[in-house]
Amino acid sequence: MRYPEFLKPGGTIGFIAPSFGCATEPYISCFNAAQERFRREGYGIVLGPNCYASDGSGKSSTPQNCGAEVNKLFTSPGADVLISCGGGETMCEDLPFIDFDALTKAAPKWFMGYSDNTNLTFTLPVLCDTAAIYGPNAPAFGMAQLHESLEDAWALLHGEKREFHSYPRWERESLKTPEDPFVPYDLTELTRLRTVSASGSADYPVEFSGRLIGGCLDSLINLAGTPYGKAPEFAERYASDGIIWFLESCELTTMGIRRALWQLAQAGWFRHVRGFIFGRPFMIDDRFGDEGPADAVLAALSGFGVPIVLDADIGHLPPAMPMVSGALARVRAATGMLSIEYFFE
Repeated sequence: MRYPEFLKPGGTIGFIAPSFGCATEPYISCFNAAQERFRREGYGIVLGPNCYASDGSGKSSTPQNCGAEVNKLFTSPGADVLISCGGGETMCEDLPFIDFDALTKAAPKWFMGYSDNTNLTFTLPVLCDTAAIYGPNAPAFGMAQLHESLEDAWALLHGEKREFHSYPRWERESLKTPEDPFVPYDLTELTRLRTVSASGSADYPVEFSGRLIGGCLDSLINLAGTPYGKAPEFAERYASDGIIWFLESCELTTMGIRRALWQLAQAGWFRHVRGFIFGRPFMIDDRFGDEGPADAVLAALSGFGVPIVLDADIGHLPPAMPMVSGALARVRAATGMLSIEYFFE
């Protein structure tokens, strides 16, 4: 696994928009504020051509333009690290226009983003053996006061921190509006992790190690069966380490989660798995009686006989821990607490 150089003081941050760009409020104001914050702290800024674009369908621009932006900023010397401008819907369409061979041959750069950006944070380690960060998109750094989770992601980009812990509260409903774009997270909900041991015992402390891979389940299921979904090959390549899957969902319903996990399991994606970490699902529906998303996850994954962590600080309901896709990790979890320690080996 290749680990890029960390961002140095006074380095240059590049921004790309392989999914949505910052073309509407509150994203424009937040993105501008984030750039100002970085400039005040002494960092250079490089903007990809699609950062403020909105001429694409489900993303900033055409798949060809988005792919070209990725190729240019990853392979040119201008930016030291890259952060995505936003999530979106159809970043998968960019993949045929991304030159993964060139990205593999170029000096690696840290890329950070989440949600639809799974299409890069997953494919970079799987296809290029290059670690990436499943973490906040650029506009989040425009918040008036950065939450600890954003400070954690920033510290990770600098190589200053390698062990991260869950946060005591989370946000169910955002207060951010076009009129008030800089409002901090509204942390109204207590964090309550659920754990299941390898033997099936509920709410039992668990610990496991392996190589992390994963992202947004909505995006991952699109990649299965394509040239970009080579999770089984990745698992075989790192079989001696074992694999830890971190997953979260955005628009999938309870049964959508269950079907998606079944599909990936049948496609051989969960070979050599040592454990699963599943984030809080964004879409919570009650159409199926007492069965909720956690039950769907357990129904699909409990047969693997490995520890499972549920309702983790990952994904679309902030705050979120930064996840290093491709890194070795040690996970410890108990009710109310999750810690992840990274080893860049």
